[in-house]
Amino acid sequence: MTDFKDRERAEEAKFAMDEETAFKIAARRNRLLGEWAAGEMKLTAEETEAYKKAVVQADFEEAGDEDVIRKLLGDLTAADTDISEADIRAKLEEMAIEAKRQYMSES
Repeated sequence: MTDFKDRERAEEAKFAMDEETAFKIAARRNRLLGEWAAGEMKLTAEETEAYKKAVVQADFEEAGDEDVIRKLLGDLTAADTDISEADIRAKLEEMAIEAKRQYMSES
C-alpha cells in the first residue's frame, strides 16, 4: 500500500512541476511577444517594459491564447501597424519555440 501512495505522490509532484514549467514558458513567450509588438509600435524602452507586463497580464483573462491575440491585435491596429491576426498567430508560435528553448537552456 505504501508503494501505491508513494507513486501517487510522485505523479502529483510531476504534474505540479509540469504545470509550473508550462506556466513559466507561456509567461516568457508572452513577454517575448510583447517585446516584438512594442517594437512594431515603436514604443520607448520604458513603454516596452510596461507593455511586456501588460501582455503577460492579458493571458490571465481566459484560458488559451485568444485573450493575448485579441490584446495584441487591438493594440497593433490602434497603433496603425499593418499586422494581421495571422501574423500575430505566426509570431506567437515562433515565440513559443524561442521561450521553450530559452527555458530549457537555463535549466
